[in-house]
Order: sequence, then C-alpha cells, then structure tokens
Amino acid sequence: MNPKIKKILIKSKKEVFSEVVGNNSSKLKGEGYDFLELKEYEYGEDVKNIDWVISAKLQKPYVKVFHAQKELNINLVALLNGSVHFGTDKFKQELICEICSILAFSAIKQGDAFSSYIANETLTFCTKKSKRTFSVNKMTENIFEYKSVNKKLNYKNITNSIFSHIKRRSLIFLIGDFFNVENLDLKLLSKKHEIVVIIVRDRFEENLTTLGNINLKDLENGFEYNGVVNAQALKDYKEQIKKNDHILYEHLRKCNANFTKIYTDENPISKLARLMK
Repeated sequence: MNPKIKKILIKSKKEVFSEVVGNNSSKLKGEGYDFLELKEYEYGEDVKNIDWVISAKLQKPYVKVFHAQKELNINLVALLNGSVHFGTDKFKQELICEICSILAFSAIKQGDAFSSYIANETLTFCTKKSKRTFSVNKMTENIFEYKSVNKKLNYKNITNSIFSHIKRRSLIFLIGDFFNVENLDLKLLSKKHEIVVIIVRDRFEENLTTLGNINLKDLENGFEYNGVVNAQALKDYKEQIKKNDHILYEHLRKCNANFTKIYTDENPISKLARLMK
C-alpha cells in the first residue's frame, strides 16, 4: 500500500475514534426514543403516540413525533475531475480522499453502513455497502489513485444517476471543489435524500496575486495558455470565483443542504465535527 494512503487511514481512524465525530443529525422521522415535536392527530396514526395531557388542554388530539431510530444509509460521492489534481499544500484529491476516509470510519463507529462512488462524467461504484474497515481501505486507495486528469464534471448526469441508483432515503455527502456550478441542480435530489456538500479548495485558487508571464494548463480539457496575467485579469478571475460561490451557496440554502468549505492546508476533522453536530 502507498505510504501516503496508509498515513491517511491511520490518521483518519485515530481522529474519528478519539474525537466526537459522527452521530449524524438526520431529518428522518419515525418510531424511536428521541422526542422531536407534537403535531395534530391525523386519521390512521397510532393512538399509542397520543399525548393525552396536551390533548386534554388543547381539546384536540395531539401525537408525539420521534426521531427515527434507524440505521442511516450513508453514501459518499467523491467528485473527481481534472481540477482536483491541484494543490499548493497537498492536492485537493488527497484531501477529498482523507475526508471520505474520516466519514467512512465515522459511519462504522456509529454502526452505520456506507457506500462510496466516484463521479465525473458518470457515476461509478467505488465500494459497495459495508460496515467493514476493509471497505474504508479499498475506498481510500481507489480515490487516492484515481486518474482525475482530463475528466470533466457533468452535474446533470451525476444527480440523475444518484437519484435512480439510490432508492432508499439516504444521507448523501458530495465532496468536490464545485467550480462552474451553473448546471448544478440538487432540488429533486434534496427532496428524496438528505444532502451534505463539502467544498474542497486550495487558498491559492481564491487568492491569486499578480503573476506576470505564466504557462497554464487546464487539467480537464488539456487547453494551454501562455501569456501575461495582469491586475485586471486577476480582478475578473476573483469576481468570477465570488459569483460562482454565491450561486452555489444560494442554491444549497434553497435545497436545505448543509455545507462547509475545507482548504488543503487545514485539518478537516474539526470542520467535519462541527458540520455533523
């Protein structure tokens, strides 16, 4: 096994089992022990859940609603296109790999099974549903060694594939850098599943300085640029990044999706712990 992969696995497992990561807050409702809310009784509901004290006070029957005590169906989707093959501290693809590893160990810790996918033009299985450490190792290795150069993201294909492949209501993590999100549409998916988006970025991408003469290559389509980057070009680029992220954040809020941004120079464990509480 690649030493870097081994290091990611050891670090992730140690952090998950020594920190409070997991205990995912699900929107699922059903039979359980954690009280969620009271609501007016509807015909056909189980009468054993009627709160007789409240019902007597309000002169209407009210029932108790509980958090579902079910095993969560967790799906990790790593968005691996050419742009994740970049990083000043470490590659974004390596950070995505580490995040997926932490989330998978977290699922195992709380007794939930997880499945994993790699997505770009299409959605492909990475590992099948499992609660085993072996599956975490396999997923981490597959994501780390995946050839993302020259791969493009097709958000429409990805979301359609997720919708048709994942039948059961699930907690779905989408992990990628989320550039060019004009065609990202999670509205339908968020009605069926609980969506969590983890944005992975390198600070250099958002804080470019004047570079002068440069040679750039687009790792999605192979396009090369040789020329001068001046102050106006930098300003236009930063405005485009801000516009992209504004569209992304507004869309995620409308879909009621939780999200966070993690940079390549950060340890992801603290932000993931806050996200999942």
